[in-house]
Amino acid sequence: MGWRRTLALGSAAATAAVAAYDLTQRQHAVLRNFPIIGHLRYLLEEVGPEFRQYIVTSNTEELPFNRDHRRWIYASSKDENNYFGFGTVQELERSPNYLIIKHAPFPVLSPQPGDADYDPLHAIPSAKVLGAARGRRHAFRPASVVNISAMSFGSLSANAIAALNEGAQRAGCLHNTGEGGVSPYHQRGGELIWQLGSGYFGARDDRGRFDMARLKDVVAANPVRAIEVKLSQGAKPGLGGVLPAAKVTEEIARIRGIPVGVDCVSPAAHPEFQDVDSMLDFVERIADETGLPVGIKSAVGEQGVWTELAERMANETRGVDFITIDGGEGGTGAAPLAFTDQVALPFKLGFSRVYAEFARREIADRVSFIGSAKLGFPEEALLAFALGCDMVNVGREAMMAIGCIQAQRCHTGRCPVGVATQSQWLMRGLDPELKSARLANYIVQLRKEILSLSHACGEAGPAGVSLDDLDVIDDRFASRTAREVFGYAPDWGVPAEARTDHGTAAD
Repeated sequence: MGWRRTLALGSAAATAAVAAYDLTQRQHAVLRNFPIIGHLRYLLEEVGPEFRQYIVTSNTEELPFNRDHRRWIYASSKDENNYFGFGTVQELERSPNYLIIKHAPFPVLSPQPGDADYDPLHAIPSAKVLGAARGRRHAFRPASVVNISAMSFGSLSANAIAALNEGAQRAGCLHNTGEGGVSPYHQRGGELIWQLGSGYFGARDDRGRFDMARLKDVVAANPVRAIEVKLSQGAKPGLGGVLPAAKVTEEIARIRGIPVGVDCVSPAAHPEFQDVDSMLDFVERIADETGLPVGIKSAVGEQGVWTELAERMANETRGVDFITIDGGEGGTGAAPLAFTDQVALPFKLGFSRVYAEFARREIADRVSFIGSAKLGFPEEALLAFALGCDMVNVGREAMMAIGCIQAQRCHTGRCPVGVATQSQWLMRGLDPELKSARLANYIVQLRKEILSLSHACGEAGPAGVSLDDLDVIDDRFASRTAREVFGYAPDWGVPAEARTDHGTAAD
């Protein structure tokens, strides 16, 4: 019994000490007025995002992803029942900008298990061959129209990257490295899109400038299928990437070619080019040296750069092979609140404006368009395809498939489930083999439902779905076709079988 008394006395002494401190300190009025109890306020503030999404909010109001969205992802990743019962909870007639998919009276029959043409992976290859329009030596047709978005080793843990890469291999999709370079955890079988940010991590010399020889060495040693030059991203458009010092471990420093334990901040602009003209020179130089398709990724702000790029590609031999458009609403990266909330157009507005520049000049078929920004749900992906996307990338949705609970701690290094952290203790909870299977399940299920929606519209796949197949409801009991809403001409975004020969070369 003595140990219990000792424990009680120790607890009482500790409580008294905390109370004395609270009463005498002057920094926090809550603690001074309400000693001991006042600490609950700070505890609730600290864990608010984790608990609010389960207790306070409804199934459809939590942001950035509501409970219904998360439930669909979690159930899909675990290969569980992802159906919802008792009808919709959406107020269809009172929800402005609500998307309606117009089903056909005679839908396409989907193959069922046991049929000769049934595909358990529900693969949907890209309608275009990446790099074929510009004659790249290593042009290829992506096997999946759904791929994993750019998230670097550093922003995500080693176990998370390994799970994503192995999951990409299982699902037969591409894995974008993010701007942190190619790590050993990107070598679990998944094919890569190597992203080059303004810091050129993995392809920089000792002064931090771009080094073509190092880039070619990395390409030769890894399954890199294409290179993406990042101009900006939806999480922090107009700013360079930031990896806090606490996340810059010895291993990350070695891979990136940077000092250990120092904030890793990429420049806001690329040192190697300053405008569209010099950017196209940079793209063509990399494509010539590697033979790989080379594209760009950007959020959308000022429109003139897209007008100039489309104009130059319509009249010159230089050009990019693909364009990834990121929405201002997207991203896992840490950023100032003003940049997160106010800078860059949301995906639907930004993408439609960029696509229009190429469609007006009748060169949209020479470029593969990729969408990125909360497109990891069947209806959102279908709208993206109808707008002109050839592929979509999933980022935060892929994180949730491997265990993310939307704790919103990505920027702190204290992710409780080991996804966005470099803490060995926290990341040990994430089993790469188990989570890779869940990532693959999610990708396969997403493709399956995209196909099902396409078939409901009477089309064989998403490339055949047009904006005329979609309506947008307003809050005045009226609707317009998505083509009218986004101002697309009748001949934009035509089905794949009606396109020109651009991008139909042999793989």
